[in-house]
Amino acid sequence: MKKQEHAGHSHKVTPAALLVTLGIIYGDIGTSPLYVMRAVVGEGVISKQLILGALSCIFWTLTIITTFKMVILALQADNEGEGGIFSLYNLIKNDKQKWLIYPAMIGGALLLSDGFITPPISVASAVEGLQILDSFKDLDVLPIVVGILSVLFFIQQFGTKAVGNLFGPIMFIWFTVLAIFGIVNISKDWAILKAINPYYAIDLLVNYPGGFWVLGAIFLCTTGAEGIYSDLGHCGKSNIRITWVFVKISLLLNYFGQGAWLLSLEGQHLHVSPFYGIMPQWFLPFGIAIATAAAIIASQALISASFTLINEAMRLNLWPKVRVIYPTEIIGQLYIPSVNLILWLGCLGITLFFQRSENMEEAYGLAIIITMTFTTSLLMIYLIKNNYPKILVFSFATLLIITEGSFLVANLVKFMEGGYVIISIAFLLSFVMWVMHTVREIKDQYSEYVNLNEYIQQLADLSKDESLPKYASHLVYLTGSNNENEVENKIIYSIFRKQPKRADIYWFIHVNTDRSPYKMEYKVNIMRQDDVIRIDFNLGFRIAPRINIFLRKVIDDLVKNNEVNIISRYPSLRKYNITGDFRFVVIEKFLSNDNEDMPFLRKLVFNFYFFLRKISLSDEQAYGLDTSQVTVEKVPLIVKYPKDIQLKRVY
Repeated sequence: MKKQEHAGHSHKVTPAALLVTLGIIYGDIGTSPLYVMRAVVGEGVISKQLILGALSCIFWTLTIITTFKMVILALQADNEGEGGIFSLYNLIKNDKQKWLIYPAMIGGALLLSDGFITPPISVASAVEGLQILDSFKDLDVLPIVVGILSVLFFIQQFGTKAVGNLFGPIMFIWFTVLAIFGIVNISKDWAILKAINPYYAIDLLVNYPGGFWVLGAIFLCTTGAEGIYSDLGHCGKSNIRITWVFVKISLLLNYFGQGAWLLSLEGQHLHVSPFYGIMPQWFLPFGIAIATAAAIIASQALISASFTLINEAMRLNLWPKVRVIYPTEIIGQLYIPSVNLILWLGCLGITLFFQRSENMEEAYGLAIIITMTFTTSLLMIYLIKNNYPKILVFSFATLLIITEGSFLVANLVKFMEGGYVIISIAFLLSFVMWVMHTVREIKDQYSEYVNLNEYIQQLADLSKDESLPKYASHLVYLTGSNNENEVENKIIYSIFRKQPKRADIYWFIHVNTDRSPYKMEYKVNIMRQDDVIRIDFNLGFRIAPRINIFLRKVIDDLVKNNEVNIISRYPSLRKYNITGDFRFVVIEKFLSNDNEDMPFLRKLVFNFYFFLRKISLSDEQAYGLDTSQVTVEKVPLIVKYPKDIQLKRVY
């Protein structure tokens, strides 16, 4: 077996790596101080019970969910250095628990839907700070937010390498500013630190009027926690764990500083965002600029994560095949034009629909808490399968069920306050994934396979039959069969019966998606020397299946090892050692009209599937084949055969 190793993700802990980690990982969770305490107070009266209780909840939320669950536990579930819900699914999937694909699908769809609201709320919260300044009091910030988002999505096509080098230093400045102004305001009322005591959290939930529902706003402090796990492959767990100490301290200092400032306004209504309220007037222009830069970085992180999620979903056959571009040489950085367009239009729609960040807060968080519950369920399965002490797993699972369950219930009220928009997007995305998965399973169920060994001699005879015109020197078929001795019946039909296809060598190629993210292996089975050859590619779920390039590499290796002769067998070409031509045959299925009495739901699913196929990439484009060398044959897909047809012969 030939094997090509991937460079891997051995991330060393260095000052430069720590700086990069700050720039990549914490954009979303790092910009939460812009709006969390404002959302907690809302239009109500500022009270000591509310502020101390909220700060206590924030402290323990960042400790239980972000620190213990994500930074300590989830980072242990790394798939060769990669994280995220699809990586986690690939670690635990097996043939006996096929249902695990559903929490992975729904969780992935919910994470994608978060990409529609995080950029608008982060950018809007930062830019709205301009209205605090006297000269910009009446400024309409909506066009500025739309403009920033549009530029951000426009530059995706060029890659983010150049601006990415600035992300780390900017986020270091951002967290330093958070910490400094937090400490300045805490020093005015050190008693605020007593909120660390969980008593105040319990007091808020039990005794404060409507205190339980405040959890919906408090949850916003950890909305970027999923991103910490999803971006594991970019930085490595050691760099994340070290930088999280600095990030968490900075966040908590700022939250507690905002709390101290709010207590100075006890009994009043909130008139300005606490985030900007703790800053001196002279620093506000700098604060707004830094906040806007941090919001852009948070948005960039969500956009990049969306590209990665869709790419993984395609490799798992959960998403229609779409065009993927690699704008830079950075491993893992990719650009998907269709997803970029959808996200841009979605973000603009969210911005124009909600108008202000305060309104977005009412819808933000519901999708993420549902995602977290699915991640928790998969994570617990992973821990049990990897023989972690069951008492500890069940104890922590119970703690998370109580914590995340409370947040889920508290966030449910957001559904009617705008959350239905994000949930509707998530539903549509998960429906697409479900359709792709369901149809794939049905097609596999109705695919007929034959033993290729039984046709070896026939293929050899056809190859030598000079009464037939040669179809191609090298004829290549893509097969979905995992068994190296089998191919689809439709391939044999195509070769022998649809139009007898004479060739010098018949190649059968199978592409398997491996649970390892960056695996690149191939296996060659020479079934008959210089007549029939099968190649199995085993590619990681983050590797694009560029078969044209991969096949050329494999053939070069085979020729070098004298395992195959690809020189043309035409005498006039052979004497000059000219390589024979290659032709790919791609077989596409269409829904046959013979599918009588098909249930309505199944017919709806198939019609939607074939609609998605029409607007997505063809197989030859998705597999990177040279379209000038591809023949597409269409065959009917029959999943519901017509009933016995009674025909009477008459004379």
